[in-house]
Amino acid sequence: MSPTRTTTARALPVALAALLFGAAACGGGGSGTTSDGRTTIKVALWNYRTTPEFKALIDGFEAKHPKIHVEPVDILADDYPDKVTTMLAGGDRTDVLTMKNVTDYARYATRGQLLPLTDDVNKLPDKASYAGLDNFDLDGKYYALPYRQDFWVLYYNKALVGNTDMSHLTWDRFDALAKQLTKGSGSSKVYGAYLHTWRSVVQAIASAQTGGDLLKPDYGWMKDQYTVALDIQKAGAAIPFGTAKSQKITYDSQFTTGKAAMVPMGTWWGAALLAEKAQGKNPVDWGMAPIPQVSADGSATTFGSPTAFAVNKKARNADAATTFVEWAAGPEGAATVAKIGIVPSYHSDSVMNAFFAVNGMPTDALTKQAMQPSKVQLEMPVSDTSSDIDQILTEEHELVMTGEKSVDDGIKEMDSRVKNEVR
Repeated sequence: MSPTRTTTARALPVALAALLFGAAACGGGGSGTTSDGRTTIKVALWNYRTTPEFKALIDGFEAKHPKIHVEPVDILADDYPDKVTTMLAGGDRTDVLTMKNVTDYARYATRGQLLPLTDDVNKLPDKASYAGLDNFDLDGKYYALPYRQDFWVLYYNKALVGNTDMSHLTWDRFDALAKQLTKGSGSSKVYGAYLHTWRSVVQAIASAQTGGDLLKPDYGWMKDQYTVALDIQKAGAAIPFGTAKSQKITYDSQFTTGKAAMVPMGTWWGAALLAEKAQGKNPVDWGMAPIPQVSADGSATTFGSPTAFAVNKKARNADAATTFVEWAAGPEGAATVAKIGIVPSYHSDSVMNAFFAVNGMPTDALTKQAMQPSKVQLEMPVSDTSSDIDQILTEEHELVMTGEKSVDDGIKEMDSRVKNEVR
């Protein structure tokens, strides 16, 4: 569970000092050139060794621009938002910053910490080809360019699902199917589903499919989705939330070891599954289906979030950094990440052909259908209150999913806290 506000306040000086030390250690020092005269740009990113798109983009860019050297500034994924926030506050000069989500982006941009890229966006000949670009529009100004656009689908283990029809699933059908596919007991138990501990697994799905507004304290529209999640859990068809949280269970381990037949998750996971399989670490034969829906009307509404690159307002080499951002977000960068199974922001027929040509990528009709949702809603609306509301919704989500509060009481508390604590 998240710490109380009092505990957080007491811990802040120590945490801040640690982050500042780390930022100084990995930030923008040096002359900005290599010994052979190449311009060096530093790119803040996370989990470099286990996030294959970063190496692919850096290698591809350097091959195209041999006079620019790209140096990754590797940060742990869980620490990334806090670390970048502290780096920027301390005047760090790391050239390119990866925008992990739009909420953080809006905060940095409105604080004047990012270089404007509006002119670069306006020069794009085909802005409509950049999925998620509109999410970076702040009153007509842009401070980042998306290079990927993820959204949520349903991953399934073909061996465990068997001949089950996975198309046009409703949440009621998903609930019943999770129970049906659950087998065994004890250490050999196979669950019909795994529902990760993030609040978005319930709340963002409900928001996208009911039209509920996550920023407005009237959260009754979440109730049906919580009812499904808790019913699956109570039936023993998914590992209990409290167990998953306390033992830090990962969705990848549940799926790749054959412990869960179905897992709702973002499209970014596909690249990791392919990489694991290529390394002999993952024997699972998997596919993707559209995320289950409230009703089976043939449409597929899901949620997601773009990932982008921005240029630090205090970048040491802003021109070279901008060149990197434009290349990574454009057709060549898109083709580069598509070839390793990442869904790029920039879409074209050739890019998507490259995506489905990746060795091991499922190419069945249902997977292709999953990759063409009817609508992708932003995971969390952009607002100056988004971070505070996200914290409240996360805390109450955990209490509901662990059974410490009923669904009704949890929703009531969400309404009350957002009304009274967020200004």
